[in-house]
Parts: sequence; C-alpha cells; structure tokens
Amino acid sequence: MSRESQRPPRFAISQVSTLAAGFADDVRAYAAAGADGIGIWELKLGDGPDGRALEQLAASGLGSSSAVPAVPSILPLPLLPGPDDPRQRIASLQASVHRLAAFRPAAIVCLTGPAGGRDPDEARGLVVDGLREVAAEAGRAGVRLAVEPFQREGIEDWSLVNTLDEAAELVDEVGSPAVGIQFDVWHLWNTPDLLEEIERHAPLLAGVHVGDWREPTRGWADRVLPGDGAADLPAILGALDAAGWAGYYDLEIFSDDGAFGSGYPDSLWALDAGELARRGREAFVRCWEERRVATAARRGDT
Repeated sequence: MSRESQRPPRFAISQVSTLAAGFADDVRAYAAAGADGIGIWELKLGDGPDGRALEQLAASGLGSSSAVPAVPSILPLPLLPGPDDPRQRIASLQASVHRLAAFRPAAIVCLTGPAGGRDPDEARGLVVDGLREVAAEAGRAGVRLAVEPFQREGIEDWSLVNTLDEAAELVDEVGSPAVGIQFDVWHLWNTPDLLEEIERHAPLLAGVHVGDWREPTRGWADRVLPGDGAADLPAILGALDAAGWAGYYDLEIFSDDGAFGSGYPDSLWALDAGELARRGREAFVRCWEERRVATAARRGDT
C-alpha cells in the first residue's frame, strides 16, 4: 500500500443530500460551505434546457463529481420511478449520458438493479449487455460510467453486486475502459476485508460517495453524516487515500422527510441546504483528520 498523501481532499456534495432545494440553491449553498464540487442529479435539472444551470455551475467555481441519471439502473429499482422494460431504461441512460456529459462529471453513476422475478443468469446477461451499450455512448461522450455496488444487509434487494470484488468481476465481464466502480461508504462499510478490497481494486474506482450508517438503521433512506454512525470512516478514508484515490469525496445523504413514505423526525433532508452543506463538510473534515491515527493503528505504528 502506498504512503499517505499530502494533498488536501477534494470534497463535494451530491445533490440528493439537499433533496428539497433547487439547482441554483444547491450551487450557492455548496460553494458558500467551501465545497470543491457538486454531484449533479439529473432530477434537479428538470426538463431543461440546461444552459442556465451550466452558467450557474461555471460561475460558482465548483467542479463536477459523480452525476446520477434520472433512471439510474439497467433493471428496475424498488421505490424509484422509471420504466420496467430494460430496453427503455438503457435508452434513457444513453440519453442521460449525453445530457450530463455537458457538465463534465468525474463519472456517471449506474446501478445494476435487482434480478426481481428473472432468472439470475438472464438478469446478469441483461445488465452486462446494457452496460456495454451505455458504455459505448459514454465513450463517445467522453465520460466514464461508475457501477455502484449496493448494501446487502437488511435492505430491500437493489443490486446484482454488493461488494467491490463483485463489482470488479462485473466490470471485467463488460470489458469496456469506459466502466469503473462507484465506491459508497454506506453500501460497503460492513464488507468483510473492505480495506484489502480497496487496495486491490483502487485502479477501477471512478467515484467515492461518503455517508454513514445509522445503527440501528430504519431503512435505505436513513443515512447520517460522516462520523455519526457505525462505519469506521477514518480507516476507510485512510485506505482510499493510501491506495491513491485523488478524486472527489462526495457527500451523499438519504434521510427521508416523507418523500419516500417514512418521514423521520430527525431527517437531515429537513435542514436548509446551507446548513446541511456546512455540517456535512465539517463532519467530513473531522473524519479526514482522524484518518492518520486509523492508518497508523492498522499498520501497527507507534
């Protein structure tokens, strides 16, 4: 494993973290909080055109981290809108790739979706073929896809891949240089041997989402700020840093305020966008500063 870097981290905020705010409000809030980038969600762009949003982004000085399409998976996802037909979903993803490419994101996130009632081999074949088609469009648009493994413990079935090892195997099967992996702390924190998997698959990483796991969790949209949950964020950030990750650390918070039917009384989505951005950055910085101790402990340094 390489030595700890001396470069400052690049902190970004994924727009779902401030679900109720508009695009312009997000840009202002994130820049004011000292973020380096923004993870654009296509749902925040509305029906377009996107000229004004592109102007606002350019004026803000923010970079563009991992973007999320309106239909973010090959197979249908539970609880999220979108067509059931994989062909329609692939077409939607291809259109989103070209739309989001204008914002020059570091990557465009793509989930597999679950097999559902399909035979597992049939479902995987659909996903592999679909990713190849979308990757071809990504290559033409000059962007990279990032396949995101999904948390397997106690959560609805969302994905065919749940670990970095499984995601890497899928990426290898797709066989396109335009496809990498989206690392997400909330999804991967409890993977056995996670730190070793980070070292093993670091070259495939195209994006990093940061959040924390509430214990006990109340559902898939019940995430907390870095350092406020059960995940060992300092150790994970230390492993990513030591493995050479130099891209954005993208805060991504799902915290249901009723949008998905739960309405948690302590929902982070209920916060003003500026307050969430400020608190999120402060939480990340604390975890980042603690990573040196975590890394030293792992190596057995004194």
